[in-house]
Amino acid sequence: MDELRTTRSVPAEGCPITPVVDIVFSRWTTPILWQLHQHGRQRFGDLRALVGGITAKVLTQRLRQLERDGLVARTTYPQIPPRVEYEITELGRSLAPVFASLVTWSDRNLTSVVAARSEYDASDRPLP
Repeated sequence: MDELRTTRSVPAEGCPITPVVDIVFSRWTTPILWQLHQHGRQRFGDLRALVGGITAKVLTQRLRQLERDGLVARTTYPQIPPRVEYEITELGRSLAPVFASLVTWSDRNLTSVVAARSEYDASDRPLP
């Protein structure tokens, strides 16, 4: 563990996963990566339909950021009309075990979270 701490920078708040959470778990990033991982290379419109509810502007912004972070690759084909496709990179695919762990945790614990919320909401305590 000490070796890990010396090979990467720990944010000022002392939580080593904060930078990863900021990169991977922003509002639309996870669904985009999930869909590209599940369905492979996609054209913009097809990806937008798979993600559902995302605007073209936001999808464009998120894809640019994911490309900048090295998690998504963009391929442009020089034809009329121009064709652009997006696919998850090896770096992006390396997040699959993280997502799989979250699915497992969700399957095991989400009902408990819902029950805890219901219990909290039924009490006299104010909502957070």
